[in-house]
Amino acid sequence: MPRFAANLTMMFNEHPFIERFAAAARVGFDAVEYLFPYDFDPYDIAGALQGNGLTQALFNLPPGNWADGDRGLAALADRKDEFRASVKIALTYARATGVKRLHAMSGLADRTDAAARAAYRDALVHLCEAAGAEGVDVMIEPINPRDMPGYFLNDFNMAADLIADLGLPNLRLQFDIYHRQIIHGDVLTGLCQLMPIIGHVQIAAVPLRHEPGTGELADAVILSELDRLGYAGFVGCEYRPAGDTVAGLGWMTALRPG
Repeated sequence: MPRFAANLTMMFNEHPFIERFAAAARVGFDAVEYLFPYDFDPYDIAGALQGNGLTQALFNLPPGNWADGDRGLAALADRKDEFRASVKIALTYARATGVKRLHAMSGLADRTDAAARAAYRDALVHLCEAAGAEGVDVMIEPINPRDMPGYFLNDFNMAADLIADLGLPNLRLQFDIYHRQIIHGDVLTGLCQLMPIIGHVQIAAVPLRHEPGTGELADAVILSELDRLGYAGFVGCEYRPAGDTVAGLGWMTALRPG
Protein backbone atom coordinates (compact mmCIF):
# COMPACT_ATOMS: atom_id res chain seq x y z
CA MET A 1 0.00 0.00 0.00
CA PRO A 2 1.39 3.44 -0.87
CA ARG A 3 2.36 5.96 1.78
CA PHE A 4 -0.36 8.55 2.28
CA ALA A 5 0.06 12.26 2.98
CA ALA A 6 -2.89 14.10 4.51
CA ASN A 7 -3.83 17.24 2.60
CA LEU A 8 -4.29 19.78 5.38
CA THR A 9 -6.03 22.29 3.13
CA MET A 10 -8.93 19.91 2.60
CA MET A 11 -8.72 17.52 5.56
CA PHE A 12 -8.97 18.14 9.31
CA ASN A 13 -10.79 21.42 8.76
CA GLU A 14 -12.39 20.80 12.15
CA HIS A 15 -9.18 22.39 13.54
CA PRO A 16 -7.22 25.61 12.95
CA PHE A 17 -4.46 25.07 10.39
CA ILE A 18 -1.48 24.64 12.71
CA GLU A 19 -3.45 22.18 14.87
CA ARG A 20 -4.16 20.00 11.82
CA PHE A 21 -0.60 18.64 11.90
CA ALA A 22 -1.17 17.02 15.29
CA ALA A 23 -4.63 15.83 14.24
CA ALA A 24 -3.14 14.07 11.20
CA ALA A 25 -0.36 12.48 13.25
CA ARG A 26 -2.82 11.20 15.87
CA VAL A 27 -4.61 9.03 13.31
CA GLY A 28 -1.43 7.62 11.81
CA PHE A 29 -0.35 9.91 8.98
CA ASP A 30 3.40 10.40 8.78
CA ALA A 31 3.33 12.99 6.00
CA VAL A 32 1.29 16.04 5.03
CA GLU A 33 0.76 18.35 2.09
CA TYR A 34 -1.37 21.45 1.53
CA LEU A 35 -1.86 24.15 -1.06
CA PHE A 36 -0.12 27.15 0.49
CA PRO A 37 1.78 27.78 3.74
CA TYR A 38 2.35 31.49 3.25
CA ASP A 39 -0.12 32.84 5.81
CA PHE A 40 2.06 31.28 8.53
CA ASP A 41 5.62 31.71 9.69
CA PRO A 42 7.80 29.01 8.08
CA TYR A 43 9.36 28.13 11.41
CA ASP A 44 5.96 27.68 13.07
CA ILE A 45 5.19 25.16 10.33
CA ALA A 46 8.58 23.53 10.78
CA GLY A 47 7.86 23.19 14.49
CA ALA A 48 4.49 21.58 13.80
CA LEU A 49 6.14 19.09 11.46
CA GLN A 50 8.99 18.22 13.79
CA GLY A 51 6.83 18.14 16.88
CA ASN A 52 4.53 15.58 15.32
CA GLY A 53 7.10 13.47 13.46
CA LEU A 54 5.73 14.46 10.04
CA THR A 55 7.36 14.75 6.62
CA GLN A 56 6.36 17.64 4.39
CA ALA A 57 5.47 15.96 1.09
CA LEU A 58 4.50 18.92 -1.08
CA PHE A 59 3.15 22.44 -1.29
CA ASN A 60 2.56 24.99 -4.04
CA LEU A 61 4.39 28.14 -4.98
CA PRO A 62 2.53 31.38 -4.17
CA PRO A 63 -0.31 31.56 -6.73
CA GLY A 64 -0.71 35.32 -7.00
CA ASN A 65 -3.89 36.77 -5.50
CA TRP A 66 -6.05 33.68 -4.98
CA ALA A 67 -9.01 35.67 -3.64
CA ASP A 68 -9.04 37.78 -6.81
CA GLY A 69 -8.97 34.72 -9.05
CA ASP A 70 -5.29 34.06 -9.67
CA ARG A 71 -4.46 30.37 -10.05
CA GLY A 72 -0.72 30.57 -10.46
CA LEU A 73 1.69 32.83 -12.33
CA ALA A 74 4.01 30.66 -14.40
CA ALA A 75 2.28 31.11 -17.79
CA LEU A 76 1.48 34.79 -17.33
CA ALA A 77 3.91 36.70 -19.52
CA ASP A 78 3.21 40.06 -17.89
CA ARG A 79 3.95 38.77 -14.37
CA LYS A 80 7.43 37.31 -14.82
CA ASP A 81 8.95 39.39 -12.04
CA GLU A 82 6.19 38.41 -9.62
CA PHE A 83 6.72 34.75 -10.46
CA ARG A 84 10.45 35.00 -9.81
CA ALA A 85 9.78 36.69 -6.48
CA SER A 86 7.41 33.84 -5.62
CA VAL A 87 10.21 31.33 -6.26
CA LYS A 88 12.35 32.99 -3.60
CA ILE A 89 9.47 32.92 -1.12
CA ALA A 90 8.70 29.26 -1.78
CA LEU A 91 12.32 28.25 -1.36
CA THR A 92 12.45 30.03 1.99
CA TYR A 93 9.59 27.79 3.15
CA ALA A 94 11.20 24.76 1.52
CA ARG A 95 14.38 25.26 3.54
CA ALA A 96 12.42 25.58 6.78
CA THR A 97 10.16 22.56 6.19
CA GLY A 98 12.56 20.24 4.37
CA VAL A 99 10.07 19.70 1.53
CA LYS A 100 11.55 18.09 -1.58
CA ARG A 101 8.70 18.80 -4.02
CA LEU A 102 7.19 22.13 -5.04
CA HIS A 103 4.20 22.45 -7.35
CA ALA A 104 4.17 25.41 -9.73
CA MET A 105 0.64 26.30 -10.81
CA SER A 106 0.56 27.53 -14.40
CA GLY A 107 -2.22 30.10 -14.04
CA LEU A 108 -5.18 30.99 -16.21
CA ALA A 109 -4.10 31.46 -19.83
CA ASP A 110 -4.80 30.18 -23.32
CA ARG A 111 -2.49 27.23 -23.90
CA THR A 112 -2.42 28.02 -27.65
CA ASP A 113 -1.07 31.52 -26.99
CA ALA A 114 2.60 31.73 -27.99
CA ALA A 115 3.44 34.31 -25.32
CA ALA A 116 1.89 32.16 -22.58
CA ARG A 117 3.73 29.06 -23.77
CA ALA A 118 7.04 30.92 -23.88
CA ALA A 119 6.46 32.42 -20.44
CA TYR A 120 5.63 29.00 -18.99
CA ARG A 121 8.78 27.42 -20.39
CA ASP A 122 10.91 30.31 -19.14
CA ALA A 123 9.32 30.13 -15.69
CA LEU A 124 9.94 26.39 -15.37
CA VAL A 125 13.56 26.68 -16.47
CA HIS A 126 14.16 29.42 -13.90
CA LEU A 127 12.34 27.55 -11.13
CA CYS A 128 14.03 24.22 -11.83
CA GLU A 129 17.45 25.84 -11.75
CA ALA A 130 16.74 27.61 -8.44
CA ALA A 131 15.03 24.60 -6.85
CA GLY A 132 17.63 22.17 -8.13
CA ALA A 133 20.32 24.08 -6.28
CA GLU A 134 18.35 23.31 -3.10
CA GLY A 135 17.80 19.63 -3.94
CA VAL A 136 14.10 20.24 -4.65
CA ASP A 137 12.02 18.78 -7.49
CA VAL A 138 9.44 20.82 -9.38
CA MET A 139 5.98 19.38 -10.09
CA ILE A 140 3.61 20.40 -12.86
CA GLU A 141 0.02 19.20 -12.61
CA PRO A 142 -2.70 19.14 -15.26
CA ILE A 143 -5.94 20.42 -13.70
CA ASN A 144 -9.32 19.66 -15.23
CA PRO A 145 -11.28 22.50 -16.88
CA ARG A 146 -14.48 21.65 -15.02
CA ASP A 147 -13.02 22.54 -11.64
CA MET A 148 -10.72 25.29 -12.93
CA PRO A 149 -11.94 26.76 -16.24
CA GLY A 150 -9.24 28.47 -18.26
CA TYR A 151 -6.31 26.78 -16.52
CA PHE A 152 -3.31 26.74 -18.86
CA LEU A 153 -2.03 23.23 -18.11
CA ASN A 154 -5.14 21.11 -18.62
CA ASP A 155 -3.78 18.11 -20.54
CA PHE A 156 -1.51 15.27 -19.42
CA ASN A 157 -0.06 14.79 -22.90
CA MET A 158 0.97 18.44 -23.01
CA ALA A 159 2.65 18.09 -19.61
CA ALA A 160 4.52 14.94 -20.65
CA ASP A 161 5.66 16.52 -23.93
CA LEU A 162 6.89 19.61 -22.11
CA ILE A 163 8.86 17.58 -19.57
CA ALA A 164 10.49 15.62 -22.39
CA ASP A 165 11.21 18.72 -24.44
CA LEU A 166 12.75 20.76 -21.62
CA GLY A 167 14.84 17.85 -20.36
CA LEU A 168 15.22 19.36 -16.89
CA PRO A 169 16.35 16.68 -14.41
CA ASN A 170 14.15 17.91 -11.54
CA LEU A 171 10.97 18.64 -13.53
CA ARG A 172 8.36 15.98 -12.79
CA LEU A 173 4.69 15.23 -13.33
CA GLN A 174 2.15 15.52 -10.53
CA PHE A 175 -0.39 12.81 -11.38
CA ASP A 176 -3.69 13.63 -9.72
CA ILE A 177 -5.99 10.65 -10.23
CA TYR A 178 -9.10 12.82 -9.87
CA HIS A 179 -7.99 15.26 -12.57
CA ARG A 180 -6.76 12.46 -14.84
CA GLN A 181 -10.14 10.72 -14.80
CA ILE A 182 -12.04 13.90 -15.63
CA ILE A 183 -9.64 15.04 -18.38
CA HIS A 184 -8.75 11.75 -20.10
CA GLY A 185 -9.97 8.72 -18.16
CA ASP A 186 -7.77 5.65 -18.70
CA VAL A 187 -6.12 6.08 -15.31
CA LEU A 188 -4.26 2.77 -15.14
CA THR A 189 -2.79 3.13 -18.62
CA GLY A 190 -1.80 6.69 -17.82
CA LEU A 191 0.00 5.62 -14.66
CA CYS A 192 1.84 2.86 -16.49
CA GLN A 193 2.92 5.06 -19.39
CA LEU A 194 3.85 8.10 -17.34
CA MET A 195 5.40 6.47 -14.27
CA PRO A 196 8.99 7.29 -15.40
CA ILE A 197 8.23 11.01 -15.07
CA ILE A 198 5.82 10.97 -12.12
CA GLY A 199 7.10 12.71 -9.01
CA HIS A 200 3.93 12.86 -6.91
CA VAL A 201 0.48 11.27 -6.94
CA GLN A 202 -2.79 12.55 -5.48
CA ILE A 203 -6.12 10.80 -5.04
CA ALA A 204 -9.79 11.64 -4.55
CA ALA A 205 -13.04 9.99 -5.60
CA VAL A 206 -14.64 11.04 -8.88
CA PRO A 207 -16.90 12.95 -9.40
CA LEU A 208 -17.55 14.52 -5.97
CA ARG A 209 -13.94 14.64 -4.75
CA HIS A 210 -14.79 12.86 -1.50
CA GLU A 211 -13.01 9.90 0.13
CA PRO A 212 -11.42 7.34 -2.22
CA GLY A 213 -13.66 4.35 -2.77
CA THR A 214 -16.85 6.42 -2.86
CA GLY A 215 -16.95 7.28 -6.56
CA GLU A 216 -16.86 5.78 -10.03
CA LEU A 217 -13.26 4.50 -9.95
CA ALA A 218 -11.92 1.24 -8.54
CA ASP A 219 -9.53 3.05 -6.24
CA ALA A 220 -8.30 -0.17 -4.61
CA VAL A 221 -7.17 -1.40 -8.03
CA ILE A 222 -5.43 1.92 -8.72
CA LEU A 223 -3.54 1.78 -5.41
CA SER A 224 -2.50 -1.80 -6.12
CA GLU A 225 -1.25 -0.71 -9.54
CA LEU A 226 0.92 1.96 -7.91
CA ASP A 227 2.49 -0.80 -5.83
CA ARG A 228 2.96 -3.02 -8.88
CA LEU A 229 4.64 -0.18 -10.75
CA GLY A 230 7.03 0.39 -7.87
CA TYR A 231 5.88 3.89 -7.02
CA ALA A 232 7.76 4.80 -3.83
CA GLY A 233 6.53 8.36 -3.29
CA PHE A 234 3.65 9.73 -1.28
CA VAL A 235 0.01 9.67 -2.36
CA GLY A 236 -1.54 12.96 -1.35
CA CYS A 237 -5.08 12.65 0.00
CA GLU A 238 -6.39 15.72 -1.78
CA TYR A 239 -10.06 15.08 -1.17
CA ARG A 240 -12.87 16.89 0.61
CA PRO A 241 -14.23 14.71 3.42
CA ALA A 242 -17.94 14.08 3.01
CA GLY A 243 -18.32 14.64 6.76
CA ASP A 244 -16.00 14.49 9.75
CA THR A 245 -12.43 13.84 8.59
CA VAL A 246 -11.58 11.11 11.09
CA ALA A 247 -14.92 9.36 10.68
CA GLY A 248 -14.26 9.11 6.96
CA LEU A 249 -10.83 7.49 7.19
CA GLY A 250 -12.18 3.94 7.04
CA TRP A 251 -11.37 3.94 3.32
CA MET A 252 -7.68 3.50 4.13
CA THR A 253 -8.39 0.11 5.70
CA ALA A 254 -11.15 -0.87 3.28
CA LEU A 255 -8.95 -0.34 0.22
CA ARG A 256 -5.87 -2.04 1.63
CA PRO A 257 -4.90 -5.07 -0.50
CA GLY A 258 -5.40 -8.44 1.15
